[in-house]
Amino acid sequence: MQNWVKGFAAAAMVAALMAGQPAYAVGGSAADAPSATAMGMDVLLVRPLSLVATVAGTGLFIISLPFSALGRNTDEAAEQLILRPGKYTFVRPLGEFNDALSTR
Repeated sequence: MQNWVKGFAAAAMVAALMAGQPAYAVGGSAADAPSATAMGMDVLLVRPLSLVATVAGTGLFIISLPFSALGRNTDEAAEQLILRPGKYTFVRPLGEFNDALSTR
């Protein structure tokens, strides 16, 4: 009899978790989506340039590492030189440029 209760509890938990899934699908409308031109410019121009900025920032971070270690600000240097350009390159939604750097 206890197996039946455990099975019912597990099924109820799965049903409760699945009931919340449609809420994640509700988001922005099609009017909020970026245009095809914005997406194309992002893929062809902005992403490659921001990838170059990420690689250059990584090089600058390595060069500045002894100085930032002495100044005890390696976290801030890594954030500004590597993480921000990296997020702009890889995490930002395609074609969205507004407030892209403020997402931390």
